[in-house]
Amino acid sequence: MSFKSTYTFLSVLLFLVFVMPLSGQEKPFIGKQDIRTEIPFIIVQDIPFTINIELINPVLAEELENNILSIKVCGEPKEIQIHEGMGSFVYSLEERKAISIVADDYIYAKELTPIPLWMSILPPLIAILFALLFREVYSALFAGLLVGTSIIHFYAGSNLFAAIFQGIFSIADTYLLEAMLNRGHLSIIIFSMLIGAMVNLITRNGGMKGVVNILSRYANNARSGQFITWLMGVIIFFDDYANTLVVGNTMRPVTDKLKISREKLAYLVDSTAAPVASIAFVTTWIGAELSYIQDGINVIGLNENAYMIFFNSLAYSFYPVFTLVFILFIIYRGVDYGPMLKAERKARKEESVTADKMNSFSSEVNTLELDETIKARWFNAVIPVLVIIFGTIAGLIYTGWDPTIWSDDQLTLGRKISAIIGNADSYKALLWSSLASVLMALLLTVSQRILSLRQSIDSLVNGFKTMLTAVLILILAWSVALVTEHMHTASFISSSMLEMSLSPYLVPAITFILAALVSFSTGSSWGTMAILYPLMLPATWLITEDYGMDYNTSMLIFYNVVSCVLAGSVLGDHCSPISDTTILSSLASSCNHIEHVRTQLPYALTVGTVSIIAGTLPAAFGISSYILFPAGLLILFLSVLFLGKKVLPA
Repeated sequence: MSFKSTYTFLSVLLFLVFVMPLSGQEKPFIGKQDIRTEIPFIIVQDIPFTINIELINPVLAEELENNILSIKVCGEPKEIQIHEGMGSFVYSLEERKAISIVADDYIYAKELTPIPLWMSILPPLIAILFALLFREVYSALFAGLLVGTSIIHFYAGSNLFAAIFQGIFSIADTYLLEAMLNRGHLSIIIFSMLIGAMVNLITRNGGMKGVVNILSRYANNARSGQFITWLMGVIIFFDDYANTLVVGNTMRPVTDKLKISREKLAYLVDSTAAPVASIAFVTTWIGAELSYIQDGINVIGLNENAYMIFFNSLAYSFYPVFTLVFILFIIYRGVDYGPMLKAERKARKEESVTADKMNSFSSEVNTLELDETIKARWFNAVIPVLVIIFGTIAGLIYTGWDPTIWSDDQLTLGRKISAIIGNADSYKALLWSSLASVLMALLLTVSQRILSLRQSIDSLVNGFKTMLTAVLILILAWSVALVTEHMHTASFISSSMLEMSLSPYLVPAITFILAALVSFSTGSSWGTMAILYPLMLPATWLITEDYGMDYNTSMLIFYNVVSCVLAGSVLGDHCSPISDTTILSSLASSCNHIEHVRTQLPYALTVGTVSIIAGTLPAAFGISSYILFPAGLLILFLSVLFLGKKVLPA
C-alpha cells in the first residue's frame, strides 16, 4: 500500500472514530423527564419574575456545552446559564398569556394570569378604611389580609370561593408565620415584652410612684406635664422604639394624674420618637439611611460621600423639625383642635383618666393596687430605665465598633461615633439593654425585700401578658406589609407618580407626597426608604440633567429629595394605623389605637402641608432654609393661634 493510500485510510479512520461521535454529541437530547420548571405562585402585572429551570438528569448537565441550555420560551429562543443543575431567567407579563417552555421532547405549557398592579393597593386600603370607619383594628387588619390573600389565590387559578377559602388558611400558614419568623420582628416582640415586664415590676415595687412624686414637683399642671413628656422624647433620641416604650410607660402615671388624655400622651410620644431619631446623628436609623443613600448614589456614579449628603439634606428636613416645634406651640398656648380637643376636654372633666377598655390595649399596669406599706423609692424605677438608655448606647457602640473608624484622624469625634453606631446591630443592643433592665429591677426589688422572689416573677409574667394585644396587632400589621410587598404596592404607587412629566423643581414635593403615601400604605418608614431611595435619587439626577441644570443647582435639588424621602416616610408613618411605631405609641400610652390615629392625623397633616408649601417647594426654587424655617414656624404658630381652642382648665 502506497504512502498516499495509507494516509487517506488513516484520515478516514480518525474521522469515524473521533469526529463523528463528537459531532453527534454537540447538542444533547432532552427528554420529557429531564427538566423541571418552577414558576412563582404570585405573578403581578408588569413586574419581572424569575422562572427556575432544574436539570433532573445529572448526565444532561455534564453534556451541555459551556453549561448553556438552549430552550424556546413562547417560541423565542433563549440560552440559560446552568450552575450545579440550576438555571433561571426573568420574564414579565402584561396580560393573561399561555406561556410555553420547549426543549426537544420537553414541553411545559401553562396559562398565567397576572394580578393587575392596581389591585395591590386594595389590602392596605381596606385595612386602613376599616380601621378608621369601624374604629376596631384587629378585624380591619384581618380584612386587609384576607383581601390580599384571596386576590393572590384567585389569580393563581382558583375560583372565587376557593380563593377566599385558601386565602383564610394562607393567612395563618404563610403570612403570620413569615411575619413572626423575621429576626427584626422577633426582636421587637421580645424587647416590647421585656419592657412590659420591667414596667410592671417597677410599678409593683413602688419605683414608678416615686418617679411620679418627683416629676409632680415640676409637672404640676397639664402644660408642664406635656412639656416634660416632650423633653423626655427629645432626650431619648437614639431609637424610636425605645423612645415610645420608655417615655410612654414612664409618663403615663404623671399625665393621668394631671388629667392629660391618653390620646395626647400617645401623640407626644409618637411625634417625638421618629422625628428626632430620623435627623439625629447618633441613632439606630443612621446606618440604614446612609446605606440607602449610598445605593442611590452608586447607581448615578456621583463622587459624593453618603454622610455628607445626609448632613446637607438636614437643611431641608422641614417636617421633623416643624413637628417637634409645633408640639411646643400647642403646649405653650394650652390649646388643641379637632378630635384631640374633644379628648382633652373629656379628660379634664373626668375624675380620672382611663383608657377605653373595649378597644384599647388593656394593661394590668394601669389597675395595679400598690401596697400602701411599700415605700415609694424613685431609684427603683430610674435605675432600670437608665440601664435601658445607657445600655442601648453601650450595646450600639459595642456591636458597631470598628478600630479603623476610630483611628481615622480625618474624622471628627462626632463623625466617628455616628459611623460606629450606624454600623451597629440595634436589635441586639435593645435586647441586651431591656433584659439587663429587667434583671436590675428584679435585683432591686428582691434585695430590698419589697417583694418576694415569687411575687417578683409573677409581676414579670403579668407584664408579659399585658403586651399580648399589642404583639397581636404588630404581627397582623407586619403580615399586611408582607402582602403589600408580594403584590408590589410600592411599585404601583411609585410608577403612578413617576409617569407624570415633572419639572425638577417639583420633584422634591412629589417625592415627599409619594413617600408619605407609600409609608401610609405599608406602615413602614424604613421600608419606604429602602424602596424610594434607590428609585428617586437616580431619577432626580436624570431629570435635573435633562433639564440642563448645572452641578451645584442639581445637588441642591438632590439634597432636598434625600430629605423628602425621609420626612415623607415619617409623615406617612404618623398617619398610618398599621404602622408599628404608631401601634407601639398606643401601647406605651395604653391608649385606644384608632383614637390615637384619629386625634394625631389632623396635627400630622397640618405640619405636613406647611412643610410642603412653606418649605419643600420654595426650597427647590433656591430660597434659603434660613428664611424658610422661620417662615414655616410662623405659619404653624398662626395656625395654632387661629385653629386652636382653649382646653377647659383642670
